[in-house]
Amino acid sequence: MSNEHWWPEQLSLKPLRRDSALGDPLGGDFDYAEAVKTLDVDALRRDIGEVMTTSQDWWPADYGHYGPLFIRMAWHAAGTYRISDGRGGGGSGHQRFAPLNSWPDNAN
Repeated sequence: MSNEHWWPEQLSLKPLRRDSALGDPLGGDFDYAEAVKTLDVDALRRDIGEVMTTSQDWWPADYGHYGPLFIRMAWHAAGTYRISDGRGGGGSGHQRFAPLNSWPDNAN
């Protein structure tokens, strides 16, 4: 049975599929390599550092830093990989979706 059988009201993620024209809001003529060259990497690094260390009231950071949470989530995501069929793993972000999103270990 498919996930749609158990969760028929789930949001369709088909537009987000890799290499789909529906998932590319910038169009086929957009040059990603050129856009990356204009990126201010130092500013990006500072922004990421600020996000990682700015605790939010609605999701407090453990000891003032979100790094341990990110590491734990990556560990749990990698633990979903199945050798039998090659599904799961940390490269797809499936922890956001059922049934993985309901497992107590996959939350803060």
